[in-house]
Amino acid sequence: MRQPFVAGNWKMNGSRASVCELVEGLIQGIDSVTNAAVAVCPSFVYLADVQRMLSDTRIALGAQNLSDREPGAFTGEIAGAMLKDFDCKYVIVGHSERRALYGESDELVARKFTVALENGLTPIFCLGELLQERQQNQTESVIARQLDVILTLPGGVEGLRGAVIAYEPVWAIGTGMSASPAQAQEVHAFIRQRIAKKDAKVAAGVQILYGGSVKPDNAAELFSQADIDGGLIGGASLDAQSFLDICRATSA
Repeated sequence: MRQPFVAGNWKMNGSRASVCELVEGLIQGIDSVTNAAVAVCPSFVYLADVQRMLSDTRIALGAQNLSDREPGAFTGEIAGAMLKDFDCKYVIVGHSERRALYGESDELVARKFTVALENGLTPIFCLGELLQERQQNQTESVIARQLDVILTLPGGVEGLRGAVIAYEPVWAIGTGMSASPAQAQEVHAFIRQRIAKKDAKVAAGVQILYGGSVKPDNAAELFSQADIDGGLIGGASLDAQSFLDICRATSA
């Protein structure tokens, strides 16, 4: 049985003071989250602070990105081994903002996915369609293209045993719009079925999260869908109470 999982993506938000206040709030309330695994992904510069604060808790630490290169002369980049130094368990790869704003291709995302696994990190592999693509009934073809780049890697489907998938409809990120539970479930089921064509056991076991304007008031209905195993939470994860409410919704 898949354990629910909720991860907070803090993006480029916060100050040292506000991050510490946020983590303190999460620590105070985490005991009320009874069945979900929980992780937070702060900005790189706050990893050390958050690592120290979470060291004796069950909240895991993740990063928002990593380089596809081994350590070397790559100014401004962050290697997977560096993230492991800070006890990161997870790393987000392929987020729509990285794809859209920084030109990350499917192939680059696949390389980052591989590097994450090679460094003992669990990639949170993001995929999703634009509003125009949904309106043109291209959702499944876009998802298939993004997913197949991973599935066609050497040992790609096996790599998903050590990964998490996050479906994030780009049109629902930061817009206040959200896919309906039925819309989200339909895509999650498509993802799982496509993986099952390669390996049914991997498909049955992989956690598939929904990311797209998840809030405390819609989380329970989203998480009740058969193939939705939790959420990758953006804006709502910046408020400790809202994030904890979303985490608790996995029990509803």
